[in-house]
Parts: sequence; structure tokens; C-alpha cells
Amino acid sequence: MASAADRRLFWGTVLGVVGLDLLTKYAAEAVLVHRPIPVIGDYVMLRLVYNQCAAFGVCLGPALYSRWIFLALALVALVVLGSMVRATKDGEQFRFFVLGLLCAGAVGNVIDRLRSAQGVVDFIEVGIGRYRWPTFNVADSAITVGAIALAIALWAESHEPPEGQPKEAGAAS
Repeated sequence: MASAADRRLFWGTVLGVVGLDLLTKYAAEAVLVHRPIPVIGDYVMLRLVYNQCAAFGVCLGPALYSRWIFLALALVALVVLGSMVRATKDGEQFRFFVLGLLCAGAVGNVIDRLRSAQGVVDFIEVGIGRYRWPTFNVADSAITVGAIALAIALWAESHEPPEGQPKEAGAAS
């Protein structure tokens, strides 16, 4: 079972990221409804977009179906992430933080799918000229950073020697 400090780290991450995500989405809907705002010239723009599909515009049929399918997939992901949180050993702060990022990102986008048929509120756009990255939000950023960090952590764990076995010091002479 996770220590109180581990639980605080996990839940603090979830609540902080979800709060920031909701705050920025509400601000985007209030401010960006009439026009985009350049942050760094044409390279970084704040532009309000409603995404009824998933990342990179991946849709599964009509928008109505995509909304409910992606909502269901996000809920399944939260169940899987919850089991990973419960399986995480006491003291593995990095893993608790990363899982907190992933859960927060999923929750932030689930809230959008539940509150409006318009889709998930996206508002951060980056690119050069006509070459643009798909518009995203704070929840998407948390998912991306969390997924990359979790992949690196799992890869590093798979390359560690089993407990009790010494690490290789190099090739034998």
C-alpha cells in the first residue's frame, strides 16, 4: 500500500492538473471565442477549437459515436491506470507522479466529453507557417508527458538486474 506521502503526491498531481486544465479551458472559451491570440508570433498561438474526435483528429465514425466511444475508452484507461496506481510500490514517487499526470489528463478530457457535445476544448497551437501541430490543451500535455515518462520508466525497469543480482561492471577479461 502506498504511503501517505505517495498518496498526497498522486492526488495533488491529479487535482492540480485537472484544476489547471479546467481553468485554462474556461478561459479559452471566454477569451478566444472571437479571435486567436498570438503568443510567440505565428509559432505559438492560442486558438479555440472543439475536438469531437481523439488526438490528431482520429474519429470513429460520426462525431456522436466518437464522443461516446472515446469517453468509454478513457474510462477503461482510468480503470487500468487505477490498477497500476494500486500496484505501485511504496516510495516510487516518480511512478506515482507520472500516473497522476496520466489520470489527470484522462479526467480533464472526460469532463469535456461529458459536459458538451461540441467536444474537447483545445486551444494551444504550435507550428511554423502552414506546418502546424494539432491543437491541444493542458490535459493532452499531461497525457503526452506522462506516457513518455512512463514508457521510459518501464523500459529502465526492464533493463535492471533482478534484486540481489549485482549489476554488470563490464566485460570479463
